Amino acid sequence: MDASDGSKDTPFQMNQPILEFAGVVVTPWKIVGYLGVLLFAGRWVVQVMASRREGRPTVPRVFWYMSIAGSVLLLLYFIFGKNDSVGILSNLFPVSISSYNLFLDYRARAKRNL
Repeated sequence: MDASDGSKDTPFQMNQPILEFAGVVVTPWKIVGYLGVLLFAGRWVVQVMASRREGRPTVPRVFWYMSIAGSVLLLLYFIFGKNDSVGILSNLFPVSISSYNLFLDYRARAKRNL
């Protein structure tokens, strides 16, 4: 059967709309992008909550995990979902810096535990 006829033999397509509402078309790739944005933006909520708890500015380790996960999801979206070089470049930098900061955090905690 031809893949364009909508039969059950049609492979799953990441760019195929799964929801349309009020002119907004949602595809699996967009869900990947939305999750990336949610993680990347949500890290600031986590940081503010940690700072309030500590009573001083602080960056918890989960901040870096959320930064990396959000950036990787956005990279996947911009590479495979949109093929957008601006989005790719704008997310390469945060993922590399967040990874380095996570490395520094692990190293600093290891030295304190010696």
